[in-house]
Amino acid sequence: MSRGLGVVKSIELSVLDPLKHRSRLSHKGDFGRVFIVAGSRGYAGAAHLAGLGALRSGAGLVTLGVPEKIYPVLARREMEVMVRPFPSAADGAFSSKALRPVLAFAAKQDVVAAGPGLSQSPGTRRLVLGLAASWHKALVLDADGLNVLEGKPEVLRKRSFPAVLTPHTGEFVRLFGGPKPVSRDERIARAVQAARLSGSIVLLKGAGTVVAAPDGRVFFNTTGNPGMATGGTGDVLTGIIAAFLGQSMPPFDAARLGAYVHGLAGDLAARKLGEISLIAGDVAAFLPEAFQKMLGRTSTKNRIKKNGR
Repeated sequence: MSRGLGVVKSIELSVLDPLKHRSRLSHKGDFGRVFIVAGSRGYAGAAHLAGLGALRSGAGLVTLGVPEKIYPVLARREMEVMVRPFPSAADGAFSSKALRPVLAFAAKQDVVAAGPGLSQSPGTRRLVLGLAASWHKALVLDADGLNVLEGKPEVLRKRSFPAVLTPHTGEFVRLFGGPKPVSRDERIARAVQAARLSGSIVLLKGAGTVVAAPDGRVFFNTTGNPGMATGGTGDVLTGIIAAFLGQSMPPFDAARLGAYVHGLAGDLAARKLGEISLIAGDVAAFLPEAFQKMLGRTSTKNRIKKNGR
């Protein structure tokens, strides 16, 4: 199955080009304005981790859009990330009034990522559906940003710019239906099917993350370890992918490089700290070392390998 689909197992050096070449005359606007719509009462940390992942992956400007009821928590914590409050409901999630101001602010951004810690409140549902329908540039959907689309992923097919979806197995089944994909070949086949159905890049997280595009391209990630099976690591990944999109990387490349460097940072962290004690913040903290390792390689081992050749 996987051989027939032409599965890519490693990252070719050319994918790194947007990260390698930074003009001395560059300014922060050249590396993307990333807007992360995230958080709710009790889940402010998810927004923080996504913002940290974006900053550590080269984004020029990162803004967290959060419900106003949790704004004080994040405003006190964040130094490098900007935090912007939007209308919230009594439960501390976004209210139904948030959509219009969120879209107005998004108009000045290059990338929107939505989902980490959002909850599944009615206001969140309206917000995510509105972004999917009305935001026509780069979009990353994760966690509750996916859950509110349960059973109707085809709404994303109408987008002029493909979204990047980052479900774990449970979210994948809720979104696309069917049984839980278990084997490697089943995960690959189902991810390709889902990408075609939704017209989106689908990054199916897990042991051996699969990234699939609607045109049938597939990447099977080989980095990462069991220590990364802890809360918040997916939020860091969302920020990484959003940062790559903001640096003009095509969606499929942003997703597969995001999966690779995220796993590599986790491997480097586990090597030093062990898998048992690994937490999401460690993955973000080891991103600089992961990028240095990747960008410093010139070996042909880093070139693309397709179908074992």
